[in-house]
Amino acid sequence: MRKNSSSLARRLGLWFVAAVLTVLVASAASAKDLDLSKAVKVGNGRIMVIEFTDPDCPFCKKAEAYFEKRSDVTRYIFFIPLKNHPASKGKVQHILSAKDKEKTYLEVATGTVDRWKLSEVTPEGIALQQEHERIAKELGLNATPIFIVYGSMVRGFDLKRLEPLLK
Repeated sequence: MRKNSSSLARRLGLWFVAAVLTVLVASAASAKDLDLSKAVKVGNGRIMVIEFTDPDCPFCKKAEAYFEKRSDVTRYIFFIPLKNHPASKGKVQHILSAKDKEKTYLEVATGTVDRWKLSEVTPEGIALQQEHERIAKELGLNATPIFIVYGSMVRGFDLKRLEPLLK
């Protein structure tokens, strides 16, 4: 019996690794097919970064401070408002309702947005916020921040993995 359980554990372990690799490869492959016109474009640099973020995520805020200093990057930002950040969804809807989404995103990200403006939300902004959530779900993403650079996915604000990709 012990031999069979060891064999079963080994097979389950291999299955788990294969499943994780399949999800990562599928996510990176489908990222190529993303409709970037639905994202908030920030910057005009030569390096393209696709980012999944939450405006209230502390690690996303660290990433924002890092990218503010880089003029060589163009970011395409999709939002995943996390349930443990209850004000996030309203902020995302506000950003996606704005005429100048980049400016509004930067105001929210840096904390300079007027609180009363957060109530300025349109049906289009709500629909786009729901579309961002759908996109993230299809890619199997449910945490932030996540970056996709040249087809490589970096989960979390991991500079050791991110910086080599940004060269």
